[in-house]
Amino acid sequence: MSSDTPDRARVIPLRPVPAAPDREPLWRDVVGGVLRRERTGQQRTLKDVAEAARISVPYLSEIERGRKEASSEVLAAAARSLGLGLTDVLSLAQDELTRRSTASRASTIRMPRGAVRLAA
Repeated sequence: MSSDTPDRARVIPLRPVPAAPDREPLWRDVVGGVLRRERTGQQRTLKDVAEAARISVPYLSEIERGRKEASSEVLAAAARSLGLGLTDVLSLAQDELTRRSTASRASTIRMPRGAVRLAA
């Protein structure tokens, strides 16, 4: 940069970081997925559950999508609005984590030694 030009922040384009295929799932993703499956399984709307839980619709949506890490109070309220207890939601989340972990280990075990995985 020459001394004649005004100081400007240099823009460096960011490259997307590819997600690791075998990364551990985030707790908020798993819990959000459980809440969404329970809600849709009961054929209830975001609005209905959010009103019953006394939280905003956008916030519940963000929790379900794993974008927000909800407090235990908010999770308990969302669980109650679905007719569940907090322990029910946490147990379902644990079951999901166990299922994912078992599936991940099984796929790793089946790969022959020296095998190469190709991305499509």
